[in-house]
Amino acid sequence: MIKTWPIEHLDCPNCAAKLESALQKLPGVESASVNFTGGTVTIAAPDDRMTEVTRAMIETAAQVEPDARILLDEAPRHSHGHGHDHNHDHGEAGPALLWRVAAAGVLLAGGLATGGTVSLLLFLAAYITAGWDILLASAKNIARGEIFDENFLMSVASIGAMCVGEYAEGVLVIVLYQIGEWFQARAVGKSHASITALMDIRPDHANLLCNGQPRQVSPEEVHTGDLILVRPGEKVPLDGVIIEGSTSLNTVALTGESLPRDASAGDSVLSGSVNLSGLITLQVTSEYAESTVSKILRLVESSGDRKARAEQFITRFARIYTPAVCACAVLLAVIPSLFDGQWSQWIHRALTFLVISCPCALVISVPLTFFSGIGGASRKGVLVKGANDLETLARLDTVVFDKTGTLTRGVFTVTALKPQGCTEEMLLETAALAESSSGHPIARSILSAYGREIDQRRVTHVEETAGHGLRATVDGRTVVAGNSRLMESLGIAVPREDSDGTVVYVAADGAYMGCIVISDVVKPTSKKAMEELKQAGVSRLVMLTGDRRHAADVIARQLGLTKVHAELLPADKVQRLEGLLGDDHTVAFVGDGINDAPVLRRADLGLAMGGVGSDAAIEAADVVLMDDDPCKLPLAIRIARKTLRIVRQNIAFSLGIKAVVMVLGALGYAGMGLAVFADVGVALLAILNAMRAMK
Repeated sequence: MIKTWPIEHLDCPNCAAKLESALQKLPGVESASVNFTGGTVTIAAPDDRMTEVTRAMIETAAQVEPDARILLDEAPRHSHGHGHDHNHDHGEAGPALLWRVAAAGVLLAGGLATGGTVSLLLFLAAYITAGWDILLASAKNIARGEIFDENFLMSVASIGAMCVGEYAEGVLVIVLYQIGEWFQARAVGKSHASITALMDIRPDHANLLCNGQPRQVSPEEVHTGDLILVRPGEKVPLDGVIIEGSTSLNTVALTGESLPRDASAGDSVLSGSVNLSGLITLQVTSEYAESTVSKILRLVESSGDRKARAEQFITRFARIYTPAVCACAVLLAVIPSLFDGQWSQWIHRALTFLVISCPCALVISVPLTFFSGIGGASRKGVLVKGANDLETLARLDTVVFDKTGTLTRGVFTVTALKPQGCTEEMLLETAALAESSSGHPIARSILSAYGREIDQRRVTHVEETAGHGLRATVDGRTVVAGNSRLMESLGIAVPREDSDGTVVYVAADGAYMGCIVISDVVKPTSKKAMEELKQAGVSRLVMLTGDRRHAADVIARQLGLTKVHAELLPADKVQRLEGLLGDDHTVAFVGDGINDAPVLRRADLGLAMGGVGSDAAIEAADVVLMDDDPCKLPLAIRIARKTLRIVRQNIAFSLGIKAVVMVLGALGYAGMGLAVFADVGVALLAILNAMRAMK
C-alpha cells in the first residue's frame, strides 16, 4: 500500500532530506519520500503494517523536524498555488517578520548614533528583536543533535561578531539574513504558485442533473452513468460522452494544443477541458478519482517523489559540505592566530567564512528547477512522472516505437477484399461474424466495412489468441481469421500477400476463403518527429510491431527509421528491446496499447500516448504524451535538456560564487554584508534562474 499526506511548516529541502532518510530506516517501510516542493510525505508499506508505520512516522517526524506537521486527517491537496516557506510562515508571520526587522533597524540606527552602555543595550535589543527565532531554532536543533544547519551557522557568526566587539556587524548579519530569507521564501512560494497555476485544471463543481434539474455538487459526488450539465465557460469536471448539444473545447491544459476542438453528441470529452461555446449534457464514464484531470494532478504532484541523481547528489553533498566548512572555519580562526596572535581578526574572518558557507542556493534551486521543468512540460501536454525521468529523457540516444496508434493513427480501413472460391460479400460477412466479439482495432475496421447489424446467435465458441487471430463457430462452421502464423499452425495453406497493409486470412472448416487487406495511416507529424529526434542527437530510431514485415518496412522507409522488427508477439518485443539496452545507451520505448506495458517497464524510459493509450500503458510509463502527437517527444527532450542545463548553471554559479567569496573572506577582503549576499543573494538569483525552466 502507498499513502500520501500533506506536510506543513517544513523549513527547507535539507530538512526534508533528513526527514526522508529517517523515515526510510523505519521497520516495515518499503520506501519513503518527502517532497519539499510539493509539500507531501509518501510512504509505501505492507497493508497489514500501515497503521503501525504511520504511528512510527509521526513519532519520527516529531523528533527530526518538530515544527513540521503531517496532516493525517486531510487528503493530499491538489495544487492551487500554495507554496511552502523556507524559514517562516509568510501568511501571518511574513508581515510580522518585516515589522521585527524594521524595529531592529531602528534600534540598530539608535545604537550607531549613541555610545557607551546605551549603545550596547540598543544593539542587544536589535539583535534579539531580529534574531530570536533563529537562536531558538538553533538551540532546538542542537538539543536534537542536528547541529549543522543554517540557523546554527548564522547564530555562531552573529554572536561571534558581537563577542569580538563588532556589535553593529553582528546585528546587521541577522537583519540582512532575515530580509534575504523573506525575499527567498517569497520567490519559492511565487515560483510554486506559478508552476501549479499552469495545472489549475481541478474543477470546482459539477452540475448534476436530478429529475432534469441541475444541482451543483462536488465532482467526487458524481458517479459513473450520471448525467451532468456543462455550461459555456465552465471546466468539464469529469470524463464523459456528450449525449446532447455541441460545442468547442479548449484542451490546452491537457494537451498543450491551443486550437479549440469541436465536439458533438457521441464524442468523448476529457475532464479538465474548458467548454467554450455550447451547452452540453454529458454521461459520466469514470469516477472523479479515475478521471483524466485527477490522474494528471496526481502525476504532477507526485513528480517530486522520484528524485533525479543531481538532487540526490546535492542532498548528500550538503550533509558533508556544512560540517566540512565549519571545520575549515575553526582552522581559519585558530592556525593563523597561533602564529601572529591576531585572534580577533582571524575569528572575524572565520565567522564571515561561516556565513558564506550556507548551502541554501543549492538545496533549494536544484529541486525547484526540476519541478519547474516538469511544470513547463505539463503545460505543453507532456506529463513527466519524476525528476529522475526528466534526467533520463535528456540523455536519450535510442527511441523504440510501437507502430499502431503511436506512429500511425490506429484507425484501420479495409482497402482490399481477395476472395478465393467465394464472393467478396461472403468473405466479408464471414470475417465480420467471427470478429464481432473482438475489441481489436482490426476487428472494428472489418465490422465497420461490413456495416450491418450482427446477429450474435450465429456466432459461438469464440477463442482469441493475442498476436495471431481468433477462432469462432459461425453458422455451425469453424471459422479462423488471423495472420499467416495462425494459418500455418492449423495447417491451412495460404498464398503470400505483399500488400502494404495488414492481411487478415480467413478460412472455414479448414478451407481457405480468401484474405482482407487492412491499412493504417501514418500520423501527419510522425515524419517531422523523426527528423527532429535525429537533430536532437537520437542516433537509433527503431520500430517494433506485430504487423507483417512488408507493411512495417513500408512505414519504416517512409519515416526514415534506422531499424524495424516486424511480426513480433508481446514477449518478442521485450526480447528485442533488451537487445538494444546496454553499451551506455539510454533507450526509450513509446507505445499505447495494453500489450506495450511490459516493454514500457523494461525500457530505461517508458513513454505512453495518453490520448488513446490504455490505462495499463499509462500506468507503466514514466512519461505521458497527452495528445498522441509524436512531435511532443522531441519537445520533451528539449525541455529536459534545458532543465538539466539550468541545474548545472545553478550548481556552478552557487559553488563558484561561494568559493570566490570564501577566499576573499579568508583573506580579509569580504565583510559580513558580502557574506550574506553570497548566501541569500545567490540563493535568490538561483531560484529566479530555476524559474526559466517553465518557459
